[in-house]
Amino acid sequence: MSTVDLVGLDAFLRLVGDDLGLDVEGGAGADLALADVPGWDSLNLLRLVALLEESGHHVPVHRLLEAQSLRDIHTLVKEYG
Repeated sequence: MSTVDLVGLDAFLRLVGDDLGLDVEGGAGADLALADVPGWDSLNLLRLVALLEESGHHVPVHRLLEAQSLRDIHTLVKEYG
């Protein structure tokens, strides 16, 4: 499977919003603490892990668990490709 281009923050937020059904588009949503993202829960974290894997991005789960915001997760996606 080819890697989906998630280098841009907007593309990442659009994917998260569309596939997880969360209203996070726009820069402000990226910086919210995950606990403050409307609808965010542990199930969405698991869904995001699967979504990243399916789109060709293999971020270690332990690193995702350390993330405090969607911007942090996006940074990990860029770091791990």
